[in-house]
Amino acid sequence: MGVFMRDSDAFSWYMERDPALRSTVVAIAWLDASPDWDILTAKLERATRLIPMFRQRVAEPPARMAPPRWTTDGEFDLSWHLRRINAPAPHTDATVISFARIAAMTAFDRSRPLWEFTLVEHLDGGRAALVMKVHHSLTDGIGGMELALLLFDVGPVAPPPAPLPPRPRGEPLGTFDLVRSAVANDCCRVAGFVRSSVVSAAPTALSAARHPIANARESVGTALSVGRTIAPVRTTLSPVMTGRGLSRHLATITVRLCDLKAASATAGGSVNDGFMAAVAGGLRRYHEVHGATVDRLRVTMPISIRTPQDPIGGNRITLIRFPVPVSEADPAARIRTVRTLCRAARAERSLAHTNTIAGALNLLPRGVVGSMLKHVDFVASDVPGFPYPVYLGGAQVLGYVAFGPTIGASMNLTMLSYNETCFVGATIDTAAVPDHTTLVRCLREGFEEVLSLVADRESPQSLRGGPQVDGRRNRSRNGKAPRVKDATWSA
Repeated sequence: MGVFMRDSDAFSWYMERDPALRSTVVAIAWLDASPDWDILTAKLERATRLIPMFRQRVAEPPARMAPPRWTTDGEFDLSWHLRRINAPAPHTDATVISFARIAAMTAFDRSRPLWEFTLVEHLDGGRAALVMKVHHSLTDGIGGMELALLLFDVGPVAPPPAPLPPRPRGEPLGTFDLVRSAVANDCCRVAGFVRSSVVSAAPTALSAARHPIANARESVGTALSVGRTIAPVRTTLSPVMTGRGLSRHLATITVRLCDLKAASATAGGSVNDGFMAAVAGGLRRYHEVHGATVDRLRVTMPISIRTPQDPIGGNRITLIRFPVPVSEADPAARIRTVRTLCRAARAERSLAHTNTIAGALNLLPRGVVGSMLKHVDFVASDVPGFPYPVYLGGAQVLGYVAFGPTIGASMNLTMLSYNETCFVGATIDTAAVPDHTTLVRCLREGFEEVLSLVADRESPQSLRGGPQVDGRRNRSRNGKAPRVKDATWSA
């Protein structure tokens, strides 16, 4: 049975009329060998039956009578969504990144479910990589890791397959059926609103009579929070990263999780605070290279609103915009400031009303909202991944990196932790940052700046597989592996 999109997901869907605002997520699982194809196919077949949205396509009611509707694709063909290719020459990691870059810039076929997995085989050293392309409305970062639990194993030997759930039945949905279901959905939403209003009316009135001042403050605080959430943005804060285009560049930086955690803790911050402070420091350096002085930059930060009751997959995030300091040269002070700002963002009263806010924004012309999104300086997201090594069809996952959509900003920086390593995937709009190699160097220096808060520790073992530079690991002058590594490719 199909369901209608939440208004916040519909917001992203409608915005995609502008290609620069696409919500495509691309992730790469680096493997030490090619996985067993039959096991991989069986696991995905099972996953698509357990998570119906991966067998559903989107149908739009006419005249936006209701949000777009998920409907089961009766012609679902797993072989179209799961493919395998031989890596072309030179068979290096750059080959995979180039493939992922094109995937990130290519629109989905909207007549099919919104995901594509491609296994790239015969990389140098016998390695392989699984490139996973998913629309953000199908899942967020945490939901994606829940989905990964259905694909990956904790050991090299996959457990015996469980019985397959029934195959979802297709839903023939003509225009009349779509209109009828849209009207029914609207009626249900109105009835639900009325019912909840009636149920809460008496307690609300009683509370207002008993605590009038507190209730007035609550109402004003909520209104101000909503105002901050939807406040128009007419210009970027960056005087340098102002262009917007359709071309993307992908880059990866890796940092040991224990180092970033320890450095952040010295300033009373979390791993996310250290990540945000490192990015801010890197962007300060990038602007200095261009002879520009900037005090703050505006970030869009996804905040998870997922609950234990939510199904596997699905998009359960909301986006909060706020300025972060970049001019502060002291990394410890920057971490403390970022921590205060991030905690305030997560405490915004508007979070409880984001779906309603999105519904109202959906009524505005796309150009108005799209212009606001294009004036955000960058997107930054922190996704907790597996803290232990996992396997896919007998092959060990050596690295796991995600590249999120820019959704109008100059870049998206997504940090995903896996097996004690933080993989930072950078999706860069080349119209905003044509000198992306310089940007990645500055970002790496921003992480080194944060890591300098802790004394040097034992150098980590070289990562096996995953991002490399010219087929070799980065080395510092003393011969030890550095705590921050990068790999960038142009295609």
